[in-house]
Amino acid sequence: MLVSVRSKRPLWAPLTQFIEENYRIKRDFAFYGKNYGWALRFRNGGRVLAAFYLGTGSFTVQISIGEAQPEEALQLRLCAKMRGILRNARAFTEGRWLFIPVESDQDCRDVEHLLIVRASSLKKKPRAQCSRAAGPL
Repeated sequence: MLVSVRSKRPLWAPLTQFIEENYRIKRDFAFYGKNYGWALRFRNGGRVLAAFYLGTGSFTVQISIGEAQPEEALQLRLCAKMRGILRNARAFTEGRWLFIPVESDQDCRDVEHLLIVRASSLKKKPRAQCSRAAGPL
């Protein structure tokens, strides 16, 4: 698992640091079955802010946004890839599950902005910071 993270460290580290610096959050691992495997979850009580799934040389971030939040998210300056993910995400009773392959700095910045939308019920509004240097894992 650590080998997979190292290959995407310039993207993984700033995202995890962003979450830990801006939210009162606990990390844990959960197994989501053979289709998804293990995920590193960032939780606040019973609420999951995001889950990170490792792939071979890549990772995917899952963010579940509420019913009204897709419209708020589409008002952001997101790349075409992210807008497509938002528009094509299947709507469930609890909202939309976004599965975002993080492959570039732009993806990283967009994920930070979507995390801010996801956590909009929290009082603190963090500033996106993905462009800064990556810290240790």
